[in-house]
Amino acid sequence: MAGHSRSLRLAFAGTPAFAVAALDALHSAGFLVAGAFTQADRPAGRGLGLQPSPVKQRAVELGIPVLQPLTFKAAEASDALAALGVDAFIVVAYGLILPAAVLGIPRLGSFNIHASLLPRWRGAAPIQRAILAGDASTGVTIMRMEAGLDTGPMLKARAVPILAEDNAQTLHDRLSVLGGELIVSVLADLSVGPVPERAQPADGVTYAAKIDKAEARIDWREDAASLARKIRAFNPWPIAETRFRGLQLRIHVAEPAPGDAPAAVQAPVPSSAPPGTVLGLVGDAIAVACGQGLLYVKRLQLPGRKAVAAREFANAQSLSGAQFGGE
Repeated sequence: MAGHSRSLRLAFAGTPAFAVAALDALHSAGFLVAGAFTQADRPAGRGLGLQPSPVKQRAVELGIPVLQPLTFKAAEASDALAALGVDAFIVVAYGLILPAAVLGIPRLGSFNIHASLLPRWRGAAPIQRAILAGDASTGVTIMRMEAGLDTGPMLKARAVPILAEDNAQTLHDRLSVLGGELIVSVLADLSVGPVPERAQPADGVTYAAKIDKAEARIDWREDAASLARKIRAFNPWPIAETRFRGLQLRIHVAEPAPGDAPAAVQAPVPSSAPPGTVLGLVGDAIAVACGQGLLYVKRLQLPGRKAVAAREFANAQSLSGAQFGGE
């Protein structure tokens, strides 16, 4: 494969950590990456100094020239891509709109690594939306890019299960590696000849809207299973939150109580405790009443403090009569 792969000259576009695994995979497979496009450096950290994107950092380490146009709508950016003389343009979570004219510049076209099984979860946040929806599986799709939002024909896809303990970070990490493996496979095939493409089905289209921080607020009237999915989907960002005695309380890890058996709670449990009522410690978790079922909260964090295990939290805070939510 390496012999064929070296015959392809590529450009790459990506910005966050998710894209780094694909860049590494292309480099390791022997492809010539003539240039890496990434978004402009952004203020970050306490000093708000300009920080390069994860893709820029990795490209510099690999000796790949970095290009950071503010937009691809200007001629300079498309001219820069054309000047690289590449066979294919690989795009992964880049974050800038690529006009149709740009997508057609490379000889073989432009290809995207998307973290879902298209046409489900087109858009910005497919990993979080799949967890929120309770999907049993998700995956990665390699598609040919066109003007629409994640609408292009598919060259290859592979599914992975969403594990009960998966949060957005663990699923992100598995899918990013899988994306690198799949794009290398597709390009190895393309270096030999045309690869069959399949149009996305019209049925089953869903959209993965960008995560809004306001979504992180927990509504304890929801059922325990839904809240557990929210807590997993919003870890590591923005982290699901509630209120506790007037303070923000972030919940990092939780799961629905098995079998929803209130009798297992050590403290006496009202038969119809209002949603958000803290019912006491159960093993290594704090049991909280929900609209339906109990949520076992296992790791949580008060403002200005580090996240702690539930038992440590309970030792420091009196939970008698406590309520999560509200003010």
